[in-house]
Amino acid sequence: MADLARELGVSMTTISRALSDHYSIGPAMKQKVLKLAKKYNYQPNRLASALRKGKSQLLGIVVPYIEGRFFPSVVHGIESAASKAGYNVIICQSNEDVAQERRNLDILLSAQVAGVLVSLSRTTHDFRHFEKLRSRGMPLVFFDRIVEGDNVNAVVLDDQEGGYVSTRHLIEQGCRRIAHIAGPQHLNIYKNRRQGYLDALREAGLPEDEGLIAYTDMVQSQAVDAMRELLASPNPPDGVFAAGDYGALGALQEVQRHGLRVPQDVAIAGFSNETFTVVTEPALTTIDQRCEEMGQAAVRLLLELIEADGRPFAPRQVALRPELLVRNSSARNASELSRLVRHPEGERLVGVTAAHKLA
Repeated sequence: MADLARELGVSMTTISRALSDHYSIGPAMKQKVLKLAKKYNYQPNRLASALRKGKSQLLGIVVPYIEGRFFPSVVHGIESAASKAGYNVIICQSNEDVAQERRNLDILLSAQVAGVLVSLSRTTHDFRHFEKLRSRGMPLVFFDRIVEGDNVNAVVLDDQEGGYVSTRHLIEQGCRRIAHIAGPQHLNIYKNRRQGYLDALREAGLPEDEGLIAYTDMVQSQAVDAMRELLASPNPPDGVFAAGDYGALGALQEVQRHGLRVPQDVAIAGFSNETFTVVTEPALTTIDQRCEEMGQAAVRLLLELIEADGRPFAPRQVALRPELLVRNSSARNASELSRLVRHPEGERLVGVTAAHKLA
């Protein structure tokens, strides 16, 4: 801008106003400035502009990783909704490391983002680093893996209901000893999926056997080991609900390695609708998490926070309804194939509190 001002013999303020089509600059001067800017391929420094104004048209995203189907699809939904609202996004990966998660937040604060969307890392047990954002008045929305509490804005899937409908489906297929390959219980998603599993057992009058629950980090190799131990027990399971599709894949591999049939001997259901679930043999029954809708809903909630601009805002959590996709890994009856359990109401609010300012 200084170069443009020097060549035209005007102030930098004139250049800035001309480039932003300010009413105080006449058409002739605007034409000169734009022509020279094009000649020198001038690009505005939006970060510098944000630093001057104390805000930007940028939204920050922190995710545990960008692989598989879930997080890329959520990010796609975020980008789509943000773009329509005139925002761009900065995407950071924590790589399931709380120390990296903290560094990500510092980077986003330095970039003067207008708001932050976060899904927690697997190793996040202490949430004090988010207080730094709150103390600076940074709008913050969690999605999927969230900090639980009344004073939190978040968008989640109703994971408890997802665990319930998956387990109920296995019960309907005739399973009576249903194992659960669980994820880390300090994360809300895995804790709630386990609770849904227990709810379905209780409703059906089946015993809650802690010996049928294997706790893992929801990686395939650990699920293989867990399934091996479950099959070696005196009374092995005839059904498996895994809290993630990689857990279901590991279970499927070990069951088949033992020469057992799926679903006739052991029916299996997973969670997340990863792309590989349709190409396994048999294809895996799973829960679709409505990823893009989650991203879009998270942006809508964040934009409401941004627009509140410090005014009192009642924290709320939006819960999306899960969808059960029945495939060959669990369907013992032909009529069950391709059945979709859908909740037409789409999304609901949970945990709405009295008006409270998110500092």
